[in-house]
Amino acid sequence: MFEGTATALITPFNKDGSIDEPGLRRLVDFQEENGVTTLVPVGSTGESATLSHEEHIRVVKIVVDQAKRAKILAGAGSNCTEEAIKLSKCSADLGVDGILSISPYYIKPTQEGIYQHYKAISEAIDVPLVPYNVPGRTGSNIEAETTLRLAQLPNIIGIKEASGNLSQVQRILESKPRDFEVLSGDDGLTFPMITLGASGVISVAANCCPKSMSQMVNLCLKEKYVDASALHYKMMPLFTHLFIESNPIPIKYVMKRLGYGNGMPRLPLTPLSPQNRPILDKDITDLGLI
Repeated sequence: MFEGTATALITPFNKDGSIDEPGLRRLVDFQEENGVTTLVPVGSTGESATLSHEEHIRVVKIVVDQAKRAKILAGAGSNCTEEAIKLSKCSADLGVDGILSISPYYIKPTQEGIYQHYKAISEAIDVPLVPYNVPGRTGSNIEAETTLRLAQLPNIIGIKEASGNLSQVQRILESKPRDFEVLSGDDGLTFPMITLGASGVISVAANCCPKSMSQMVNLCLKEKYVDASALHYKMMPLFTHLFIESNPIPIKYVMKRLGYGNGMPRLPLTPLSPQNRPILDKDITDLGLI
């Protein structure tokens, strides 16, 4: 359902810290014009953790209203199951195509707790649900056996896998139901994951290079691996340097250079350090983005 390239959208802000609605709408247009198949508002890259619930829903509403072709996979996760259900219901009511839900963070639930968390969300909404496994941010891993167990629930149609553990990814891929989608949550691992059987990526880098990312993913899905690898290696420095500081600090700087937003994240995140700016400047120059 969400095969291909999905962009984990930044949330551009005005100087006063409010949501830059015109900038967000232009970003949606930029993505659709360059081949992105799915838009993912208010995920980790969209700074969901520092948005109020009202702002969270407003961002989803803007993206749903502006998008003309792309599907919408709205971020609506929380470490509180009740809160995750509330955000998921509100997003579903806006007409999104699915919900992306980060694994409960900080509290380190058991695997049974993770399963029951997602089961409760899936039973509360009528749209597809995609769990998001990112142990580096949550402090806990959705183990392969838990993912395969979740895959048996009718409303859970895939997983965003950002564990960085290819052995775990392969275990999921070899045993999952045929229509269960595994989506890369790591730009740098997208190429190898698709060659192993993944369906696509939810990408940070696609904010600034949606066309190249879409081309690389499409070539991979068509098993044109030589051409895909050339694009993969061309973008690899950018993939690496977009995490030179905590996401989304670097991508917000890059998008400022491209004319989308002012580069300012919300505290406790701070703008990209001056010493790291030339590194990203070189990457985007080498890729012909500016």
